[in-house]
Amino acid sequence: MALTPQDIGRIANLARLELTATESERMLTQLNGFFDIVEKMRAVDTSGVTPLAHPVAAIQDVALRLREDVASEPNQREANQQSAPAVERGLFLVPKVIE
Repeated sequence: MALTPQDIGRIANLARLELTATESERMLTQLNGFFDIVEKMRAVDTSGVTPLAHPVAAIQDVALRLREDVASEPNQREANQQSAPAVERGLFLVPKVIE
């Protein structure tokens, strides 16, 4: 897929950008270069390759450093809601803003 100068003009218009002719030409070259890279990557047969959880996993074992999912902060709901103008059953009450 290759972009044309008209495509660059439309993209610039949608993005509300004012590009000079030089900038437009440079953008066209850069974007078409990106699309060329994508096409090269799509051409590679990856049907027998298993997905990696982490890029480094291809060269070494990776142990994910996950911590235990435990609450570490005390519950301070009442203290945090003391300055609220209206609270009901632990919830902040706010005025209706959408009809």
